[in-house]
Amino acid sequence: MTNRTLIENGSIITGFNHKIISDKAILIEDGLIKQIAKKSQIKPPFNNIIDATDKIILPGLIDTHTHCYSALALGFTKIKPATHFDTILKELWWKIDKHLTLEDIYISALTTCIHCIRHGCTTIFDHHSSPDATLGSLEHIARAILNSGLRGCLSYEISDRNGEKNSYEGMEENLTFISSCKNNPRSQLKALLGLHASFTLSDETLNETAYRAKEYGTGFHIHAAEAELDQAETMKRYNRRVVERLADHDILGPKTIAAHCVHLNETEMRLLENTDTMVAHCPQSNMNNGVGIADIITLMNKNILVGLGTDAITTNLFEEMRTGLWAQHLKNNPSIGFNEIAKTVFQNNQLIANRIFDDIDIGLIQEGYAADLILIDYNPATPIENNNVMDHLLYGISQMPVDTTIVNGVILMKNKKLQLDLNENEIFAKARELALKLWKRV
Repeated sequence: MTNRTLIENGSIITGFNHKIISDKAILIEDGLIKQIAKKSQIKPPFNNIIDATDKIILPGLIDTHTHCYSALALGFTKIKPATHFDTILKELWWKIDKHLTLEDIYISALTTCIHCIRHGCTTIFDHHSSPDATLGSLEHIARAILNSGLRGCLSYEISDRNGEKNSYEGMEENLTFISSCKNNPRSQLKALLGLHASFTLSDETLNETAYRAKEYGTGFHIHAAEAELDQAETMKRYNRRVVERLADHDILGPKTIAAHCVHLNETEMRLLENTDTMVAHCPQSNMNNGVGIADIITLMNKNILVGLGTDAITTNLFEEMRTGLWAQHLKNNPSIGFNEIAKTVFQNNQLIANRIFDDIDIGLIQEGYAADLILIDYNPATPIENNNVMDHLLYGISQMPVDTTIVNGVILMKNKKLQLDLNENEIFAKARELALKLWKRV
C-alpha cells in the first residue's frame, strides 16, 4: 500500500537562496517528495498528517565528515595535557580507536545516529578507525544507520601507523563494504575508500589504494593538511606537500573528500580546483585542536566545493555553522564569510552528497527528491522575507529545537519524540557501560 504523508501549514525553505513558501503543503509518497502545492490541490487519502504551524520546514542536514566511534570518548580525562596536535592523536584518539570492540562500534554509532536525529542531521559521512577490530566494523556502523533510519556514507581509514597487517585489513574492510554497497544497493548506504592522512601512509599504500579505487570505481575520504604536522612530516619523508603528494598518487578527484585543508598553499588549492576535489571544513574541531582556521573564502573563490563537517565534536550542524561564521569573522573581518558559510550547509553539502548518493536526489525540498526533511519550531519576532531567509537561519532558526525528522519518507522523530523501534534509555545505558570498560582498557 502506498504510504502518503501530508505536511501542512508550515513555512518551507527549499534550499540556499530559495524563497520562503508559506502557502503550500508537501505530499510525501513512497519515500519521495511527490507534490508541493496548495493543500486543496493535493488529493487524499493520507496515512499521516503533520501540522507544521509555527514551524520551518527545511531539507535534512548533511554532515560531510564525522567519526561515530568518538562518542565513547566523551568524558575520558586520563590523558596527558596536549600542547600539540600529535599529542592529541597519540595520547587520545589513537589509544581510544585501538581499544574499540565491534560492540563499542555499533553502540557508539547508534548513539551518534540518535543525536543526529534530534539535531536534524539526516545524512552522515563517517570516517572510521578501530585497528584491533577492523574487519566487520563498517557493517556494524551500517547496521546502526539502518536501524536508526538515517543515511550514511562509510569508510575505514587505512593507515600504516599500526603496521602492515592492519593496513592490509583496512584495505580489505573498505573493499568488502564497497562491494556490499554495489552488490546490494541500498539508498541509505554508500561507501568511499578511507585513508587516514598523508603522514601515516607510505607510497606503496597510496599506490595500492589508487589502483583499488579505479578497480572498484570509488573515491576517497582522507584527512588533508589538518595540522602543520601533516605538511611537515610529508615534506620531511617525501619532499612533497600533502595535496601535491595526493595528486601524485591519483587520490584527488570529483568523488574524493579532503577533510580539513587548513594548511594549504596556492599550488595545493589549484590542484584541488583542477581535480574538482571536495573539501569538508570542520571549524570547531580545528579550533579545539589549535590547528588553525581554513581559508574557505579563497577555496570557494576558486570554485572548490567546500562543505561543512563536524569531525564528531558535535552532531549539531547549526552549531557548527555558526562557529564557522565566527571563525571567518575572526580570521578576516566581520563583513566576510556569511554567504560562504551558509552555502556550505544549504548548498554545498547537498552537492557533495549527491555526488556520492548518485542513485537518488537528496538535500532539497523539491518534487522528485528524497523526503529527507526536518521541522523546526520558529515563531519569529521579526518578519521572514525572501531577502533575509539566511539571516533567520543563522541567527534565529538555528537556535530553536528540531521538532520532527523525516528520512526517506519515514518519520524518525515527531513532537521531539523518537518514533523508532529502539529503547533509547537502554541504548545509552549500554553505551555508558561500554565506555567505562573502554576507558579501563585504554
